Amino acid sequence: MELGIGIGWRPEIADEVEALAGIDWVEAVAENLCDGHLPDSLLRLRERGVRVVPHGVALGLGGADRPDPARLASLAARAELLGTPLVTEHIAFVRAGGPLTASPRLEAGHLLPVPRTWEALDVLCENVRIAQDSLPVPLALENIAALITWPGEELTEGQFLAELVERTGVRLLIDVANLHTNHVNLGQDPAKALDELPVEAIAYVHVAGGVERNGVWHDTHAHPVTAPVLQVLAELRSRVDPPGVLLERDDAFPPAAELAGELDAIRATLRDAAPPAEQRPATRHAARDGGGDRGRAPAAPVPAGTRDRTAVAQTALLSSLVAGTPAPEGFDHRRLRVQSRALAAKRADVVAKVAPELPEILGDGYRAAFLAYAGGRPMSGGYRRDALDFAEHVLIAGGPADPVARRRLTYWWQDRSGARPPRRTTRLVRAARAALVRKGTP
Repeated sequence: MELGIGIGWRPEIADEVEALAGIDWVEAVAENLCDGHLPDSLLRLRERGVRVVPHGVALGLGGADRPDPARLASLAARAELLGTPLVTEHIAFVRAGGPLTASPRLEAGHLLPVPRTWEALDVLCENVRIAQDSLPVPLALENIAALITWPGEELTEGQFLAELVERTGVRLLIDVANLHTNHVNLGQDPAKALDELPVEAIAYVHVAGGVERNGVWHDTHAHPVTAPVLQVLAELRSRVDPPGVLLERDDAFPPAAELAGELDAIRATLRDAAPPAEQRPATRHAARDGGGDRGRAPAAPVPAGTRDRTAVAQTALLSSLVAGTPAPEGFDHRRLRVQSRALAAKRADVVAKVAPELPEILGDGYRAAFLAYAGGRPMSGGYRRDALDFAEHVLIAGGPADPVARRRLTYWWQDRSGARPPRRTTRLVRAARAALVRKGTP
């Protein structure tokens, strides 16, 4: 199944993506799509024959819990809606706590690495099989970027991925920017990882930009693709001809001409790094062509106690990152602080997107106020719930200091925090009242 050259579709650059030449397919964040309805831009792309692949970020297949059936059903529904040839997710955990630890549920709001141990692999493989059984199309999993590493790891990244493919038949989505990130942050050699993993199982490849600050590489998806990332792509291309390569950009979107230039650089890298014809692989792995784990013998269940131990370890780590509890033994405390700040910063950025009125009302004080709030209040629900909780926190604390801003924030919170949406008359009254507040009328 050949995909070609693609780009991540985002609402902010929908027009630019439609206008780009030479785009064979796009990838859309699955959780940002509504059930039963596609944005007009994606409909137009599909009418032109451009494939759309949903890319999930919330399953947490590396977590201690079995995958949430509702989330799986939602991802399956999006796959059916899009008529996609496959769906993708991440090798990561995104939440912890809950019944397995008899503790409050914690949400990371981002992708966190699983330990590369045999026990963690057992849990991941069982979760992947559950997901595969629930999805109407093959599944591919992405390697993630990491700021931290677990103590006592037993496998390299390439070995971990190879074992995952062998046990489940799952495809791989290899992010070369993440391999570069792990090279800078963790000292892991991208070439060694590529040598160890089953490149013939690759469904497609991600390429993205980032930035280095104080010796730490941040996989921002908001900066241009760098030469070192393209070098990792060249290393991969020298080993295999990937079915698809996609440019990711999630923020600080550049003009269309710059996106086109990055796509051209990707094409040139793939062309220049291609091995001579006589050195190219003659066959493809079944997973690349949709084999999945069909025909495999049923796997043994995860040994008793494995999920419980995984849950305790992941909860302790996440709690230290988002709730300020003591760091688990064996972790690099400095890196944990970097990761903690990164999680809080991402929360601030995403809340500003889902509730743009908050930075508008609070002005320059929004970010500092949110980071202070996030430092002691873990996210227990989605980002919209987080936005409401933050606004309530600011109001309870007596802010904002400006009375006009305080009234605006009060009305914003009231409009969204009720058990049911306000009726039309109420909305009209509140809209008129908000307009008066903006003009400074008492």
